Amino acid sequence: MERGAKRMRILAIAPTSFFADYGCHVRIRGQLTALAGRGHTVRLVAYPSGRDVAGLPTTRAPWPRAGAIQVGSSRLKIALDALLAPTALAVALRFRPDVIHAYLHEGALIGWAIAALMRRPLVFDFQGSLTAEMLDHRFLSLRSRWLPLLQRLERWIDQRPAAVLVSSAHGRRLLADRFGVSPGRIISLPDSVDPCFFHPAVAFDPAELAALRTRLGLRPGGRVIVYLGLLATYQGTDLLLAAMARLAERYGDVHLLLMGFPFVDRYRRQAETLGLTGRVTLTGGVPYELAPIHLALGEIAVAPKLSATEGSGKALTYMAAGLPVAATDIPIHREYLGQWGVYAPPNEPQALAGALGQLLDDPAGAALRGRKLRERAERAYTWSHAADIVEGVYQSVTSPCGVPFSS
Repeated sequence: MERGAKRMRILAIAPTSFFADYGCHVRIRGQLTALAGRGHTVRLVAYPSGRDVAGLPTTRAPWPRAGAIQVGSSRLKIALDALLAPTALAVALRFRPDVIHAYLHEGALIGWAIAALMRRPLVFDFQGSLTAEMLDHRFLSLRSRWLPLLQRLERWIDQRPAAVLVSSAHGRRLLADRFGVSPGRIISLPDSVDPCFFHPAVAFDPAELAALRTRLGLRPGGRVIVYLGLLATYQGTDLLLAAMARLAERYGDVHLLLMGFPFVDRYRRQAETLGLTGRVTLTGGVPYELAPIHLALGEIAVAPKLSATEGSGKALTYMAAGLPVAATDIPIHREYLGQWGVYAPPNEPQALAGALGQLLDDPAGAALRGRKLRERAERAYTWSHAADIVEGVYQSVTSPCGVPFSS
């Protein structure tokens, strides 16, 4: 925090099962812990399920069935949001925040009501289009009669905050062009990573890595492709397994370490159907604290995401780990990986297999890409850099002089 800058009281609203081990939650955790580390006082309100993070005081909405992690759109989330709203209001009235920082559209809607009541500025962390996510998760269809109404609601929510933080240039264009948000209120805030936490394999004890390989059933000397994130169609999991089936025909020593949740049993059966028994290991969820050493088992990382409206924080963890990355050719991957990624068109298993094969066939070139990607992460995508941006936004929205944004 700059000398003389005001320490803020920040109420964060996250309508999700924080903390769980995937991208959106990593962004929330990274931002808020970085701000707390700079002397700001942070209070987070979230769903009943999830686990607490040290140093991040969290109040959870009451719910008798806390325990299940909620991922994506569902009818249950409507009930959870109805309980989250009064919980957030009660915390706000006690806490008296200087600024309200809302995540996801449901959080922005709740945050807008509280901000209006308390006359506090609202900052919205835009994770992607609400209705596009509902379509991605197949919660809605393009023919649904609810879709136009929800699109109008989304547009209305997007236009309420004093400032909207976006993780990508694509998100900036989406907000301005489709949802009518004034460009002056849109601030670029890329996903970030801690390069001191995620680092290359050479930083780990070889014996510890070998022991983990043994526990996971990975063959000694085999080349490992790693994926860490949610498992779902829109995340490209089906695409990845189809690509791996083609890759397995050409490379006898390649193994896919598929780390994440939900739908683990479904994708295990799918891998067996594709003839990948013994070539794919599904770990289920990997605790965030153990993610670095698991990624260190990989020679190559893969980012097969299909949704073009969301961020892709996993790409940054791969970058910090010094891994070369084969990725689907969507805007966020181009933005993060730049010239050092190897790209394949979405929904083309043969093309993704080819991108992975390009890295497997050129170990020296792949290693160079990994080094350059880590340098890129260290230069432009750290939580300290993110905290600088967020502090500037807070200063602007709370200043009676209306300090202009720097984006």
